[in-house]
Amino acid sequence: MLEITGVSHTYANGTQALSDVNLSIPRGMYGLLGPNGAGKSTLMRAIATLQVPSSGSIRFGDMDVLAEPEAVRRRLGYLPQDFGVYPRVSAYQMLDHMAVLKGIPGGERKAVVETLLNQTNLWAARNKAIAGFSGGMRQRFGIAQALIGNPDLIIVDEPTAGLDPEERNRFLNLLAGIGESVVVILSTHIVDDVADLCPRMAVLAGGKVQLEGAPATLIEQTNGRVWKKTIARDALEAHSAQQQVISTRLFAGSTIIHILADAPPPGFEPVNAGLEDVYFTTLADLRRAA
Repeated sequence: MLEITGVSHTYANGTQALSDVNLSIPRGMYGLLGPNGAGKSTLMRAIATLQVPSSGSIRFGDMDVLAEPEAVRRRLGYLPQDFGVYPRVSAYQMLDHMAVLKGIPGGERKAVVETLLNQTNLWAARNKAIAGFSGGMRQRFGIAQALIGNPDLIIVDEPTAGLDPEERNRFLNLLAGIGESVVVILSTHIVDDVADLCPRMAVLAGGKVQLEGAPATLIEQTNGRVWKKTIARDALEAHSAQQQVISTRLFAGSTIIHILADAPPPGFEPVNAGLEDVYFTTLADLRRAA
């Protein structure tokens, strides 16, 4: 169990990235959903011992993450949003080098590297320079290096951004298999990634936890608040002035709008809510409270 208690962080320029964040994250896949600039990467860096928050505590099992960073790193796998490697080095050589840095003994290293290359479906490309990898292959290499040493806490930050549908599906299947026995935090702004993988999730926006729970429960709580209507595209501005439009889908000559309301205006029908509606409703509630 990862326990995050009262974590806040303000940067030197005065920007408050996190404000009193409290989360209990159990074993399995956990989704951290939020828009760009919500504070997700700041929180992930704090958990990964790369940044000390201004206040609060983080515990992983019996370890104090902030006081024992070296011990945490031995149990941590981390795939940051911007994952850099030596581009001209082969995948095999790079993984072998990272295994050395992780302290894997020489007698075990070959088996570890080969297992990870097979697990991430990169064995055929093991001697290829990472510079020649596609975006999806780079992300799979990123998760391979994160798995060195059999970590029981894994953090992946925006892992599917920019991937094509086939590579995204392959990567999510890989994460799902890993997340059965360890704590895996999936930090993303892509709603479908969380909907497809995570039995629990939180929405982080404005540096605060705005919502937390099981996706199915959160969806059930959103039903009855969101309504939809198909309108002419040139009528969108008028509707936006009258209703709280939370999302739009454009089609040829028309638009489907979803609005947030206690009761449906004339011509609107109920929405069978999905996680995207939960997310947009949460952001709309935040804007309304501001």
